[in-house]
Amino acid sequence: MSQAGCFGAELLHPVEVVRLRSAEPARILTLADGSEISAETVLLSTGVTYNRLDVPGADRFEGEGLYYGAATTESSSRVSHHVFIIGGANSAGQAAIHFARYAARVSLLVRAESLESGMSRYLVDEIRRTPNIDIRLNTHVLARDGDDRLERITLRHALTGTKTVETAHFVFTFIGAHPRTGWLGDVVRCDDHGFVLTGPGLSRPAAVSSPTAWPLDRAPLLLETSLPGVFAAGDVRAQSIKRVASGVGEGAMAVALVHRYRAANGAQPQPHRH
Repeated sequence: MSQAGCFGAELLHPVEVVRLRSAEPARILTLADGSEISAETVLLSTGVTYNRLDVPGADRFEGEGLYYGAATTESSSRVSHHVFIIGGANSAGQAAIHFARYAARVSLLVRAESLESGMSRYLVDEIRRTPNIDIRLNTHVLARDGDDRLERITLRHALTGTKTVETAHFVFTFIGAHPRTGWLGDVVRCDDHGFVLTGPGLSRPAAVSSPTAWPLDRAPLLLETSLPGVFAAGDVRAQSIKRVASGVGEGAMAVALVHRYRAANGAQPQPHRH
């Protein structure tokens, strides 16, 4: 935030944006208190909310051995440890491969009967080539236990019913997420899961009468939404790589695209608050 302030950015917190609308040539953001901010361009980077495990101990140990998602900065502290990854989609597979470079052992806990049912083939192949990753299919987590930190997890095999209790200090969960886009309404196009479509993702035609149909003759910029001048970056964007590094990269890319948009549209009124 200090760096943003050095560049003249105004930081408003804590505030909640509840609506986005177009009032050419401006884009108008409405805040929860009824005040409005007008801007020439808007960048949506609201992230996602990770689905939570509904098992005993999940809330108690969040951040204390149980984590939702994984950042590369956490890798060094996991050296020589046993790491558990919960999930059977691409994000879980990518995390398993990443942690296998640092951890002594990585156990991938998958509810489904096969990795192929929810994961890309290239990830499946790489996981099976990695000697310190073991795959546990048809496996459900029943409980988390410990004192101040997570110490044990209880697992059940869905086919045999066998229950096991294992020592576990680091568990990373990837069981899906939903984007924080409900407040956008139908102002910008989203996919069936609510993630914001941008750039090439807008190639699927919308109905001509749809408020989210692309309105210009030019193609949308790479991170531009169906509303020209409104961009999306990071986890909230459809087909994005759900990682901190990629989110930072998309944010930097969005800044360059905003400059390109402004240059193509000429001078516009400066943002102001009502």
